[in-house]
Amino acid sequence: MGRLHGQVAIMTGGGSGIGRSAAKMLAAEGAQVVVAGRRREPLESVVREIEKDGGRAAARACDIAKPAEAEALARWTLAELGRVDILVNNAGHSSKARSVRWVGLDEWNAVMNVNLTGVYVLTQAVLPGMLERGGGTIITVASLAALKSSLVGGAPYGAAKAGARNLMNHVHNTLRDRGIRATTILPAEVDTPILDNRPKPPDAAGRATMMMAEDVAEAIVLCATLPPRTVIEEIIMSPTRQRDMVAELAVAAMSGAPAGAKP
Repeated sequence: MGRLHGQVAIMTGGGSGIGRSAAKMLAAEGAQVVVAGRRREPLESVVREIEKDGGRAAARACDIAKPAEAEALARWTLAELGRVDILVNNAGHSSKARSVRWVGLDEWNAVMNVNLTGVYVLTQAVLPGMLERGGGTIITVASLAALKSSLVGGAPYGAAKAGARNLMNHVHNTLRDRGIRATTILPAEVDTPILDNRPKPPDAAGRATMMMAEDVAEAIVLCATLPPRTVIEEIIMSPTRQRDMVAELAVAAMSGAPAGAKP
């Protein structure tokens, strides 16, 4: 019997990357996992893999950037499965324009809606049941950009992830005595599909130096499977080796700039 037997987990951004790996690992520990994301086909693929290995999972297409859909995800899970013991806020979105000089309001809002507002909506939606039962675990995958904002992640992404980190800190400080565990994981570069949205995506050699999705997934499982008496408040993760990013940063500095703009 797995360490999470009988528990229900919601995994946002579960169709690929960190979410895919973590959903499978949580299911292997006995959790019933609701795998959520925008595209149904990848979600159903994850569910098939989990079920093939003897686990339990369900796919729910949901755009976390839209509060009504985020709320509906929580309501469906509670109605169908009766509880939410673990919420993993993993969905992420970054901007094409990275410098604060060029980011438009629409792009700013799109990044905030996924990385911060979606976290707030889902966290608020699952808390009543957790508080009623006297316990629950909320894990948010933020980014090292929350601590060291730069052109790598971009202005909106760093600001949103910093806000999400602060929100988890609020949950921890105000609800820990009622059994709520809130954790923020702050990874540096991970080889996941979100890198393809960068102004100059890293090449194969660059990706080879990065952490893998399963590395961060292992951290998620650690936080979820510790005894309820223990909470990991924050984890900072980074590749062991640094890489040369000069060329990528030069492109990022001018991405989204109007014609004729100077560096």
